[in-house]
Amino acid sequence: MPHMPAGYTCRQCLAALRRNVRPLSHETARPWASSRWSSSKAFKPPPSQSPAQPRRNISFTGAQTPASSSGSPIPSGSAAPASEERAALVLREGNLFHPFSSSPSPDIRRRAAYIKQHAYCPHPDHRQTRNPTQPDDPEARKPMSGGVAPAHVRYECPDCGIPVYCCEEHWADDFENHLELCDVLRQINEDDHDLRSGRRFNEFEMAGAQMDDAQINMTNWDTLLYTREFDAVNDNRAMRQLTKLLTYPTTIGTILHETSPYHIRKGGRLTVEGLKSFSALRYSLHPPKSGAGMTIKGLRPNPPPVRLFILGARAESSLPRSVWLQLAHMFPRATFHLIFIGPESMTNRDSEFPLPERTPSNPFGRVMEDRFSSFMKISTYVDYYHTLHEASVFQPFDPYFDSFVLFHPGLGHPASSHEWERTLPQLLETKVPIIATGYTEWDMQRDLDWVQQKMGGEVDILLEPGENRFRSLRWDLNDLDPVDVSAGNWGVWSFRGKRYEAAMKD
Repeated sequence: MPHMPAGYTCRQCLAALRRNVRPLSHETARPWASSRWSSSKAFKPPPSQSPAQPRRNISFTGAQTPASSSGSPIPSGSAAPASEERAALVLREGNLFHPFSSSPSPDIRRRAAYIKQHAYCPHPDHRQTRNPTQPDDPEARKPMSGGVAPAHVRYECPDCGIPVYCCEEHWADDFENHLELCDVLRQINEDDHDLRSGRRFNEFEMAGAQMDDAQINMTNWDTLLYTREFDAVNDNRAMRQLTKLLTYPTTIGTILHETSPYHIRKGGRLTVEGLKSFSALRYSLHPPKSGAGMTIKGLRPNPPPVRLFILGARAESSLPRSVWLQLAHMFPRATFHLIFIGPESMTNRDSEFPLPERTPSNPFGRVMEDRFSSFMKISTYVDYYHTLHEASVFQPFDPYFDSFVLFHPGLGHPASSHEWERTLPQLLETKVPIIATGYTEWDMQRDLDWVQQKMGGEVDILLEPGENRFRSLRWDLNDLDPVDVSAGNWGVWSFRGKRYEAAMKD
């Protein structure tokens, strides 16, 4: 066969050849695929580390740690080999539905016991157990006084398998209202069992780096995954499981990207002030090619990394680092420094690595992961932001390189608003963008009203509240109220401290 010139070879093939990727089978090309994402032994380290599975390098003081033998990041937990996985497979696609209390998974049975111990029956015959949080809250149907005493849920709906009422009579009497959520609750039931089914999650194999000349289409999840060269996800359940993870980096990336679906035209939700702020960040995230090379003549100064302060971090701080690395892949010529801040940012992660002692060289107990990628490093502070701000840990702030992100902050929620009263004025005085998400439209509007009430006219809206195009497609259940379902990062909006333009006066 004659040699084919490069001009007749597609760019993707040339990129693969440059990376020395051989056209082998799927399992051979990714030797870790059969053991990397399995739910049979989730969050347990493998018996031995292979060269393709380096340990995550951690630095507590910011000092450089030795580089791993492989640059590919792995999640915090690995899985069993394929033979063990097949032996541990307990549920198959047609056998995912089980009532919570009789589930084959001990975790789900314990969850059912927790729901029955803490959740109350939503039937309107019972008295209120709390103040309604919104007009559509089922608690608003109950009388404030009189009626039947509150009762914990005991009866599991035979269609969704989740304990939702105190007895069968109340379930049957309120069946029309329950029917509005029954299909969603059954979907939640099956998705939770799917995570514990023991199958291999091929959808969790993350895409690699993006070629410089390959454009990303941010119209929706399908076009994004296709242009990012993810393996095809043809199953709705697999798509829900994948978007549950990817919604966090993708929500940030699609707002900051130069081809963002949010624009200043009618219906685009981006305001004039938002265009100013995000244009400054995009200038740093999409730098021109500098002509840098591997020789002395190719040396060029590198700009500082873009800092993203993720405040009130909870579950997002424990996401596998390969998931967060997708944010860096969306901006091939930029580097990132993710800073997770919050008292819950290291919850349930003691087995992964313990918190360091607070010393004069590390007074706030920072945990730094600085060598899992050359394009991103992650720092974690188990403390409140206002404590770090008052100590001037991060000053100065630069609107070209800094942004704050609040995932489901609950700014206006009665149970958490007091924790943000000291932090909010400090965020606004930095004059850098603040991206916030919410579980529902009501949740976002409540946060916006609280911010405007506390700060008056000192706030500029950058992105009007609305549905997030890259929200999680999977629904989540509130264990304290089984009729309360929500989707992660359902909505997104953005604001910053008001800027005043200096004008010359005669």
